[in-house]
Amino acid sequence: MKNSLCTVVMAAVVIPLLSTSILFGSAYANVQLKASPAASILDQRARIEPENRMLNDRILTLLPELMAQKNIDLWLVLAREYAEDPVFFSLVPQPVFAARRTTMLAFHLQEDGTVDALSVNTYPFGEPYESVWTGGDLDEQWRALGDLIAELNPKRIGINTSRHWPVADGLTQGLYQRLLEVMPEGFEDRVVSAEELVVRWIETRSEGERAVYPHVVQLARSVIAQGFSSKVITPGVTSTDDVAWFLRQRFHELDLPVWFMPYVNLQREGLECAKDNPFCGTSGVIQPGDVLHTDVGICYLKLCTDTQEMAYVLKPGESDVPQGLKDAMAVGNQWQDFVTSSFETGLSGNQILAATQRKATSAGIDSSTYTHPIGFFGHAPGPTIGMWDNQGETPVRGDWPLYPNTAYAIEGNIRYELQEWDNQGVRIKLEQGAMFDGNRVIYLAGRQTQWHLIGPKTAP
Repeated sequence: MKNSLCTVVMAAVVIPLLSTSILFGSAYANVQLKASPAASILDQRARIEPENRMLNDRILTLLPELMAQKNIDLWLVLAREYAEDPVFFSLVPQPVFAARRTTMLAFHLQEDGTVDALSVNTYPFGEPYESVWTGGDLDEQWRALGDLIAELNPKRIGINTSRHWPVADGLTQGLYQRLLEVMPEGFEDRVVSAEELVVRWIETRSEGERAVYPHVVQLARSVIAQGFSSKVITPGVTSTDDVAWFLRQRFHELDLPVWFMPYVNLQREGLECAKDNPFCGTSGVIQPGDVLHTDVGICYLKLCTDTQEMAYVLKPGESDVPQGLKDAMAVGNQWQDFVTSSFETGLSGNQILAATQRKATSAGIDSSTYTHPIGFFGHAPGPTIGMWDNQGETPVRGDWPLYPNTAYAIEGNIRYELQEWDNQGVRIKLEQGAMFDGNRVIYLAGRQTQWHLIGPKTAP
């Protein structure tokens, strides 16, 4: 997983965006993002309250339900400074920067269906955690954890170990051995992997997060719209790397951390897109007539995005994208419809992939599907729906079932032969954030249905 840190603190920032008045409208599902008007980005201090409010809500309302589903009475998350468990920052209030020294979190499911959030930690967290021990002696801290386990007397103790899910494998060997040393006698048999609980915790979006997420995706799309414009690109001068670094710098200026370096590439008449090339695209100086593609990912208010869009550089005398590319975009949107119409609660990622492929084949579309969950991570756990290098079944992660209130990057591409390019193939590579509510897939901030156009419209 690629990571980045915010390094700029801003009092207030506004950038070109769609009006939030249509953010939740049903017609928004197919809106093409434009670069106006504006919406705000919170500064670092102002982000603390909403992030912690959403965290408290998740721990108090979502976690009890998930622990009951997975039959875990006590969930232990143990971490050391700068060797944090992948789920650690999804569980602690801000502004926590590390698991200082050694941090022990214990979540105990009560008979009444509530969860007690407990910490055995030198540095207390405050709400929603109750501190059951504070001090500075590490041996004493471990003994306190052992005493707590004996007092709670749980039937099943979940720990974060997993063979298949990296996000659920955060308990280090050293911490595991120390835990066994302080475990009450006979309790070792009560220890189970919490991997299914971890996946459900990370993949499930709360009501508050579902309200915020459209805004986060909208921010990413707005910066793409800026990058794919004549304000940034001068044909014959600007390179694909120039645009990629503009996107990186712009996100930095807006205090929006990227979780991977933005990609920008081009396709061009005469540069063949072979059928066995899963992506197609190269770097270089951008010229009139080029097809551009970008892939960006940011995180804001703990929620991450993954977005890909396409642009066209107008040739002298052109006022619009060639008809063949319009048709290609429409085919790409049709492929997206095949993916999202295949979502059904309980189906596995492999089943959704197979259904998508059947529909695409029936329609004569050459497509590749590699859709994945998003959330606290850009590549989050949950049902894998194809991989770019494997269009067959994915063991384990592809077998995971689809649950309501989960978010996805609807990602993949189609290959289309352009008559204007002497039937040369072009890849339309699309990726948009979406939410599955249990009945349908809703694009969080619209999707691309029209090309970004670069250059003056100079047709007679």
